[in-house]
Amino acid sequence: MNLHIPPRGPDAQTSFDRRELGVILSLYGRMVAAGEWRDYAISCLRHHAVFSVFRRTAEHPLYRIEKHPALRNRQGMYAVIAMDGQILKRGQDLAQVLRVLERKLLRVIED
Repeated sequence: MNLHIPPRGPDAQTSFDRRELGVILSLYGRMVAAGEWRDYAISCLRHHAVFSVFRRTAEHPLYRIEKHPALRNRQGMYAVIAMDGQILKRGQDLAQVLRVLERKLLRVIED
């Protein structure tokens, strides 16, 4: 069984839509205000899209928020991945997946 769902067209890329970016940038803004994140990068590749967040520009990303449309019917197309490659959360609902980072924000605010 082939699980690969290619983007349309020969040079098509996977990207985040406006709603997805709104959810991600809302969290990003709160983390910047808390002093935790300072920069981000978006990569739109053929089979997946990645939103990477950084503490400093010259570092490796602290977290990657990835969208893999081919995994939509399996474990979920959204994932939050830590700097060491560990998958922190995966699922179908982006807001639900990002809650793993919301908890980190709450710890920062409480301290």
